[in-house]
Amino acid sequence: MYLLMLGIVLALLKYLEVGPVAQWSWWWVLSPFGLTLLWWGWADSTGYTKRKAMEKVDQRKKDRLNRQKENLGMRPKNPR
Repeated sequence: MYLLMLGIVLALLKYLEVGPVAQWSWWWVLSPFGLTLLWWGWADSTGYTKRKAMEKVDQRKKDRLNRQKENLGMRPKNPR
C-alpha cells in the first residue's frame, strides 16, 4: 500500500512539475506502480495475504474468548 501511495504522490509531483521530481524520467516516477503490482502478485501467489487475514481472525476470536472469560470471572490462560 505504501508503494501505491508513493507512486500517486510522485505522479502528482511530476504532473504538476513540482520540485526535482519534474526533472525525473517518467520511468522512475511510475516504477512504484510496477513494484506494487509485483508485490500484490507475490503476496497472492504465496498465500501471504490469506495467511495474514486468517491470523487477524484468529486473534479477534482469541480476544473475544478472553473477554468472555473475564466477564465470567475466570482468568484467561496466559501462553507459556
